[in-house]
Amino acid sequence: MAFDPDAAAQPDTGIFGLPTEKKDAKIVLIPVPFDATTSYARGTCEGPAAILNASAQVDLFDGRFGKIYEQGIHMLDEVAAILEWSDEAGDIAAPIVEQGGASEENAKELKAIEAICEKVNTYVHAEARKLHAAGKVPGVVGGEHSVPLGAIRAATEAHGELGILHIDAHLDLREAFEGFKFSHASIMYNVLTTLPKVTKLVSVGIRDFGEKEVAFATSQGERVSIFYDADMQERMLEGDKWSTIVAEVIAKLPAKVYISFDIDGLDPSLCPHTGTPVPGGLSFAQASLLLEALKKSGKQVVGFDLVEVAPEPHHGIEWDANVGARVLYKLCGTC
Repeated sequence: MAFDPDAAAQPDTGIFGLPTEKKDAKIVLIPVPFDATTSYARGTCEGPAAILNASAQVDLFDGRFGKIYEQGIHMLDEVAAILEWSDEAGDIAAPIVEQGGASEENAKELKAIEAICEKVNTYVHAEARKLHAAGKVPGVVGGEHSVPLGAIRAATEAHGELGILHIDAHLDLREAFEGFKFSHASIMYNVLTTLPKVTKLVSVGIRDFGEKEVAFATSQGERVSIFYDADMQERMLEGDKWSTIVAEVIAKLPAKVYISFDIDGLDPSLCPHTGTPVPGGLSFAQASLLLEALKKSGKQVVGFDLVEVAPEPHHGIEWDANVGARVLYKLCGTC
């Protein structure tokens, strides 16, 4: 039976109800259900499955991007071992988080958590590297924000120098937060300190950060540009257009771009169950227009991630995953 993009998603089809096989897809999504270092509320390990389920409700003709599905989008199956690693590391991490961070007595536990995180990094890197070699665009679906490190590394190996468009409530520039080297709060610190081919980090929507993070960002000079949420909101209240700010963001990025989209970059009314929600943030329309502007700029998106989507714990109508699936579809539209 011929595929009808206007029909309801059929049983046993893939992400967004698409029948696309991996070999025929331009964009291949890597689910990473890992959630161990979350410092406030866990649950993002359930994000990939919830997004997959909610994606069946996404209409495939996008008013801004058009027929995104025609590129071919495929989502890999979840790897059961990653959920097992998440539970194992999470159980070890929980007492450390509860006590306010690691102490000297936690050296053994931290080493065990780091070893598990390294396994996640190795898996994601290997999968992303294979996809780049096949001429595809990898997209990581988390999981907490620590999980795309391997994918960003693979993007630099495949494409050389690139910039990151980082949409988030947090700077994520903490060094080994709570003692965890691969913390969700340390992803961009790890990127900047280990991946020299990432020549530019442009962070948008930032509204929760530590003094040392700001100092570290400042130490990076022109390599880091931050669009703080309070500054952007003040500018718009005083008459600036969102399109003006978006143009400034896009201008900061080099020719090749990786997008790292933490769902808490959005207004938390859109993602109330994410691990670390913060008041303020981008509206869905603002985020969509930013992604559309990136597409229209002609810059090449070489990979992306969507992280920190945590489904509602009581299994009602799944709002967080509903929003996440729509953000994911637009991310696919940038490629």
